[in-house]
Amino acid sequence: MFELKILNHFSAAHQLTMVAKKCENLHGHNWRVEVCVKGERLNEAGVLIDFGVIKGYVKEIMKRLDHQFLNELPYFEKDPPSSEILAVYIANSLKEMIDEPGIRVSRVTTWESDDACATYFPE
Repeated sequence: MFELKILNHFSAAHQLTMVAKKCENLHGHNWRVEVCVKGERLNEAGVLIDFGVIKGYVKEIMKRLDHQFLNELPYFEKDPPSSEILAVYIANSLKEMIDEPGIRVSRVTTWESDDACATYFPE
């Protein structure tokens, strides 16, 4: 089994309810995002998938989130844009973009600060 990791980031604001009074206020983060994909077989070039392909997909997803008030985005109408739900959104978005057989999203971690993150394992 092979796993590749891509790092990226975005800045955005959100507002959470029923968490803690401090987090219920409108506030923002500079999120750091780790995206991992995995697969069992390397292609004829000896790689799982070209890093550039995955980086391009992740960059496209980050553009949707960067400098937004996340609560106003359609995806987050039902579920609050917590770090956990952001990880799910990124994983699902990437899953839709990957068209190489045998390659799947293994985990997405969203860091909202240097010492706090959430990881989603889609399997």
